[in-house]
Amino acid sequence: MSIRISQIEKTYGYKGHGSKGHGRTRALEPIDLDIHDGELIGLLGPSGSGKTTLLRIVAGLEQADSGSIHFGDRDVTRVHVRDRRIGFVFQHYALFRHMSVFDNVAFGLTAMPRATRPSSGEIRSRVMQLLEMVRLQDFAERFPAQLSGGQQQRVSLARALALKPDVLLLDEPFGALDAKVRQELRRWLRHLHEELHFTSLFVTHDQEEALELSDRVVVMSNGRIEQIATPDTLYRQPANRFVFEFLGDVNRIEGDIEKEVLTCGNARVAVPGIENGRQELLLRPHEVRLDEQPSTRAHLPVSVTAVVPVGAEVRLELEADWLGEPWLATISHADFERLAITRGKRLFAQPSRLHRFDTSRPQTLAPLSAS
Repeated sequence: MSIRISQIEKTYGYKGHGSKGHGRTRALEPIDLDIHDGELIGLLGPSGSGKTTLLRIVAGLEQADSGSIHFGDRDVTRVHVRDRRIGFVFQHYALFRHMSVFDNVAFGLTAMPRATRPSSGEIRSRVMQLLEMVRLQDFAERFPAQLSGGQQQRVSLARALALKPDVLLLDEPFGALDAKVRQELRRWLRHLHEELHFTSLFVTHDQEEALELSDRVVVMSNGRIEQIATPDTLYRQPANRFVFEFLGDVNRIEGDIEKEVLTCGNARVAVPGIENGRQELLLRPHEVRLDEQPSTRAHLPVSVTAVVPVGAEVRLELEADWLGEPWLATISHADFERLAITRGKRLFAQPSRLHRFDTSRPQTLAPLSAS
């Protein structure tokens, strides 16, 4: 089921304390978004960006001030939430504590009008099929309090799918879980989505979660869409500085450029193709190489202040005293051992790429030679 969101706008009223008495605050600027049949779309943004408001409007839990929403060819803009044929998964599960797992999943089916309600045998078959799908068939008679957080969220998802919704909506579905369980459930949801091919829209403020789960990511801020793209495109070709900074850690270099060399205190780096003047350039931690000697292209002295091994990489916190703020670098374990890195060690940073966003067109410098 495709979803077409056209010029959806939302403002909220609030009581002011000034002479005007009342005011309005805009939660969503006019939003346009087309979601293809079977697509898994992530709404990503900081608190207050409008992502949850948009999800609730799609669900019918709130009404937009203007615009329209279509599920396929069906205009659902003014259709009540109960008639939109959606499944909704909340952050805190919203399970009935006094009901067993089986009864929670069956609830929507048993609450249907008698004329359209499946038989008890059909309900049982459907519920057990869903519980098997979410790997909880052996927990049918347990109560929510007897389950882990991850298991409760899988029950919540099974309940949402029981009515065979046209659209599945998830609001921070893994936000209440610890990091390891979140990672496991992300993989599981991706696999389930590929198996059932349902159309889904989910809200998250977790960049890694959005990039791992989504077919496309919608990055939002201040009630507007900043960029819509596949995870790979979003990360490699951000439309603006907000997207670049929101999608990961960022290091900054600011200084004066003369003859394609940027100077900041006793540090310098070659910046081919950038005009003279004051400039600010950005780079990600994985775009920082480290060596024991400066190169002809860069003289950026740093000191290691913290070492954090993370999986296949080593995360380093660096002090760049010429800048007055810390840097981050992620390097391989092989480079970590080669350089015999310890806290306090002096090294030289070598940027592999630099990015500039102070022009109308984002610019990524060509790979910088380390020689």
